[in-house]
Amino acid sequence: MKILIIGAGGVGSAAVRIAVRRDFFDSLVVADYDPARPTALVEAVGDPRLVAAQVDASDSSSVASLIRSHEITHVLNAVDPRFVMPIFDGCFEAGATYLDMAMSLSHPHPTSPHEQTGVKLGDEQFAAAAAWEAAGQLALVGMGVEPGLSDVFARYAEDELFSEIDELGVRDGANLVVAGYDFAPSFSIWTTIEECLNPPVIYEEGRGWYTTAPFSEPEVFDFPEGIGPVECVNVEHEEVLLMPRWTKAKRVNFKYGLGNEFIEVLKTLHMLGLDSTAPLTVKGVSVAPRDVVAAALPDPATLGDRMSGKTCAGLWVRGTGKDGQPRSTYLYHVVDNEQTMAEYSSQAVVWQTAINPVIALELLATGAWSGAGVLGPEAFPAGPFLSLLAADAPSGYGSPWGLQEKEL
Repeated sequence: MKILIIGAGGVGSAAVRIAVRRDFFDSLVVADYDPARPTALVEAVGDPRLVAAQVDASDSSSVASLIRSHEITHVLNAVDPRFVMPIFDGCFEAGATYLDMAMSLSHPHPTSPHEQTGVKLGDEQFAAAAAWEAAGQLALVGMGVEPGLSDVFARYAEDELFSEIDELGVRDGANLVVAGYDFAPSFSIWTTIEECLNPPVIYEEGRGWYTTAPFSEPEVFDFPEGIGPVECVNVEHEEVLLMPRWTKAKRVNFKYGLGNEFIEVLKTLHMLGLDSTAPLTVKGVSVAPRDVVAAALPDPATLGDRMSGKTCAGLWVRGTGKDGQPRSTYLYHVVDNEQTMAEYSSQAVVWQTAINPVIALELLATGAWSGAGVLGPEAFPAGPFLSLLAADAPSGYGSPWGLQEKEL
């Protein structure tokens, strides 16, 4: 296996640091628009299998050319979702397997954005599914933590724990604190704005996909391992578009523990138009307001030393257990920032995102996972993934997941 990781930011760098501890690949090229970033990463990690390169992720021909020049077999997209389609198309053109952690962008319904879907997350990729399948190529989409691990949990819940699923509810929360900053998101603000200000999508059997207003249906969810109760709200996310395609769940939603302060900041950005991706001309320079916001905030990859606390990603499943009795179960994965910084020099949120596609790559390398077409994590057996995630090193990745029974 010859891997290309596009993006040497927080998640891409964490993926490299995780992957080099494994022996399932022959070489790994890490590429970025700024060649200094992968060069510095390769020098810092010091693994002879690593190569630094430059790529324009907005240009599918640039991606395809890099794939061909290094005889790449598998590509991990670790950049903002606005670059999904050029990388996706470049992989198809060059015959490489494609993985991402966020899918092609959505566009709200032109007249009823808070009731009806417009272009949904991933629609552009799923439109190409027949071509990928006919070519015998695989695009494994939504394979981060959220989406990604929660989708693996959905497959596991349906296969092993439940005979009937009434609801799959992704619930993410944290008690992370960044010292010295009044406002410092632990993940890409570009992606966060996209997720949180777009109309959230919900799926219901018989109705299909529909939308609601941002930050709707607040609820307090009690997260495990000391994180405690966090108010969660509806947010647009790929799981809701993936899980109904491969499970029989009657309802699917996604709620994120943002906190009131974070929500108010996002609302203000929207009110001022600073969430826009449409370029403005400022003193003769064309710039998108959202890019200005991103440039003004600290790089999430650099916050690890100032950050403390834990982050939790998980799936709340409600329905009928295999024994025929009502069941309410939360499957989850908690990561402590102190541990990831000490062991990988990566802050918890980006590390938790990065570990999942690396595990998926290993499963593809060993043949435990295989397929063709545009497929989500739910299309693959969950057991090998969860076993590899939890098993102690060197056989596994040493990051256990948990299962908590909730009140009915």
